[in-house]
Amino acid sequence: MKILLFSLSMAAATVAFGQQAQQQRAPMTFFLTSVGMGNGANLGGLEGADAHCQKLAAAAGAGDRTWRAYLSTQAVDGKPAVNARDRIGNGPWHNFRGTMVARDQAHLHGDTLELARLGNLITKNNALNEKGELVNGVGDKPNMHDILTGSQPDGRAYTDGADHSCKNWTSGGEGTAQLGHHDRNGGGISWNSTHPSRGCSQENLVATGGAGLFYCFSPGR
Repeated sequence: MKILLFSLSMAAATVAFGQQAQQQRAPMTFFLTSVGMGNGANLGGLEGADAHCQKLAAAAGAGDRTWRAYLSTQAVDGKPAVNARDRIGNGPWHNFRGTMVARDQAHLHGDTLELARLGNLITKNNALNEKGELVNGVGDKPNMHDILTGSQPDGRAYTDGADHSCKNWTSGGEGTAQLGHHDRNGGGISWNSTHPSRGCSQENLVATGGAGLFYCFSPGR
């Protein structure tokens, strides 16, 4: 009888501890999309990309928060540029497991020499999708480490007049998009600004190691 009571007590304690740990875990405020939108870099503009983030988050039980795609758009036709860093709040941001990937904007983007040296914690092991799964990188088949951002390393839009955002995320054909590597591997270690895409079509994104994926951050509720 004593053994039975002890076993029941231990089981209850284990459940309580698990519930407490789950309650204490920081809510997910950052993820990498598990799937793209299927038409290359034509995301329907920022509005379409944000809606995709929101849809995936809702399916994962995190739809009670506002979600924004980490994407920059360039100044065109009298419309001002939009910087990815200005869309996502001030942090901190945590992944599906509750791991903090960056505590604030300066940490995320390496705004000082010291912070740039230290770097944020966006890596293959931490840049999980909304389901808590790892996303393929260099060495995996297929490689999907090219992440759409359209951004410079500081999280701001390009101002040189060239296309770095596939016509502000409305082209699935002509143009180019600036990409980052979520695994910090394969010819560039920047999570948000490593190289341009070959084009904007799904085929061209796949050809250089991508799948039309992008980062989603929550600026709050």
